[in-house]
Amino acid sequence: MFKLRLFFVSCALVFSSLLRAEEGMWLPMLLEKLNERDMKAKGMKISAKDIYNINGSSLKDAIVSFGGFCTGEVISDKGLVLTNHHCGFDAIQNHSTLTNNYIRDGFWAKTHAEELPNPSLFVTFIVRIDDVTKEVLNGVTHKLKESERQSVVDKNIRALNEKVKKESCQGSFVRAFFEGNQYFLFVTETYNDVRMVGAPPSSIGNFGKDTDNWMWPRHTGDFSMFRIYAGKDNKPAAYSPDNVPYKPKRSLAINMSGTAPNDFTMVFGFPGRTMEYLHSSAVQQTVEVNDPAKIAIRDKALQVIDGFMRKDEAIKIQYAAKYASISNAWKKWQGEILGLNRTNALDKKKKYEATFQQRVDANPIWKESYGDLLNNLGAAYAEMKPLGYARDYYLEITSKIEVFGVINRLRSLKQAKDRNNYTQLLERTRASLADLYHEYNGLVDQKLFEALMPMYVQDQEAKYVARQATGKEDYSKWAEELFGKSFLVKGDQVLKQLAENPDALLASFESDPIYEVYSGMAELYSTQVSPSLNTIQDRINLLQRTYMKAQMEVMKEKTFYPDANSTLRVTYGNIKGYQPRDGVNYDPYTYLDGVMQKYVPGDYEFDVPDRLRELYEKKDYGIYGKNGKLPVCFIASNHTTGGNSGSPA
Repeated sequence: MFKLRLFFVSCALVFSSLLRAEEGMWLPMLLEKLNERDMKAKGMKISAKDIYNINGSSLKDAIVSFGGFCTGEVISDKGLVLTNHHCGFDAIQNHSTLTNNYIRDGFWAKTHAEELPNPSLFVTFIVRIDDVTKEVLNGVTHKLKESERQSVVDKNIRALNEKVKKESCQGSFVRAFFEGNQYFLFVTETYNDVRMVGAPPSSIGNFGKDTDNWMWPRHTGDFSMFRIYAGKDNKPAAYSPDNVPYKPKRSLAINMSGTAPNDFTMVFGFPGRTMEYLHSSAVQQTVEVNDPAKIAIRDKALQVIDGFMRKDEAIKIQYAAKYASISNAWKKWQGEILGLNRTNALDKKKKYEATFQQRVDANPIWKESYGDLLNNLGAAYAEMKPLGYARDYYLEITSKIEVFGVINRLRSLKQAKDRNNYTQLLERTRASLADLYHEYNGLVDQKLFEALMPMYVQDQEAKYVARQATGKEDYSKWAEELFGKSFLVKGDQVLKQLAENPDALLASFESDPIYEVYSGMAELYSTQVSPSLNTIQDRINLLQRTYMKAQMEVMKEKTFYPDANSTLRVTYGNIKGYQPRDGVNYDPYTYLDGVMQKYVPGDYEFDVPDRLRELYEKKDYGIYGKNGKLPVCFIASNHTTGGNSGSPA
């Protein structure tokens, strides 16, 4: 049995924005039909069945969805899982205190007994993937309204999940592909006892932080390790001290022999989201409206949080994961704009659409079905533009001011007061708020309110601004007054009352001074923005689904792959450097030398641990050195713009 040579955990770099990527996020069960010949031509020495096989062990049996937000890979016969440092960051943070600061100092369990449990963390294996398009679309006709169509689809999916053949410990879900023209069912196996094994200090695992994130050259040791535990029968089991390390069907080996430029490389994981087949109007709005709006809001939020984190170690621990999460998308959107502009993506879209329209107009059948499709999509996105901007402002701002999240949870709980599931929701709300307040600082939140609320009022059309947020000349004073009087920013009191007398809390929380502000914003959004957005989005969904179908009919020379949607995919290419601009060429490798060149003593982003500097001076790289140097990262031409965090390369 061969072993895949695993090099490193894939960093979140927008390769395809900055160099010519090998296009495609391919479904693993279709590789033999669509991709195997091309993959072998590029240097692959294994077969498609070695990658995905439901009748025998294959690479898919070593790949996990890590927590539902990243990828991980099993690298030992005792369930050891490798993923990115930023994928494990929340767990690292949750175990960190001022006494045991694992964010700053790193963590390594020397024995299984020292490995740390993570109550909400899980990993999911894919058992098999089935095409269920016919079953899901049974009863769907072109005469149905979009909402009616979705109801039929949802009903069929529920029926499929109930009758699918699977073991008692397995689950299943169905996802749409090609804008709802095709559907696949995934049978899964989820393990809920996942323990933290090790992580380097953040000065290695998050070296370069915001400055280097999504950038090349990259010098970050972006990895962490966990272990899957199972019951004595090797099946999924709730956490128990009696559980044992999981014995996988397959594990991956680490490549110690190195690579060379143009070597074949493949990334296997769960990329988040891509939108390859959008209309040019959508791309233009992304570049000119939506991304800039979200970047501007996160600029302000990050400035506030960063200011506190640099001064207070306790706040640094509390807000580390939140800061990283806000920063990651913020930097990604900046790269998205840069990449789309640099590659003239909008012009290319328009040329592609012109070719599509020309072919449609020349064919009477296509012209009748698709003749007005592009115009209708353009018109729908024009209507969407101001509403999308208002949506982004509302969602970005209300999600960054955390006390608004407290109010939202309590409102949902109150609305469920007379329902059968109230007791369950009460327990979930207690747990959710306990997690929120554990990483909450009222003064930080107050300063976020002070910084973001002027943007909400001043940066969008007045009709999308709630009256309760207007008329304030001094936002600093207003924020101080609101947070000074608010009961909801006092986490210990809220949690105590929620445990002892939830009825009293639900009867009184709406009198909190911050409630009026959030309630007004939420009411305006739910009445003036959301309904219109949903109506237009339904229209776009229908048009986009038709456009996807039409492209596959009209552009026959093109091989289509489905957009990423957090399901298992394969991307492949070769190890290559690239030319970001005229006269500049980037090598495909970085080394520890580059870390030391960037080293700034005591710097928040570019400090380096003393021990690492000692090893560097001695050139003591153990078995990991190559020609007197220590490799750190490499880049390849794989399509990874949808995010492949944690995926093995």
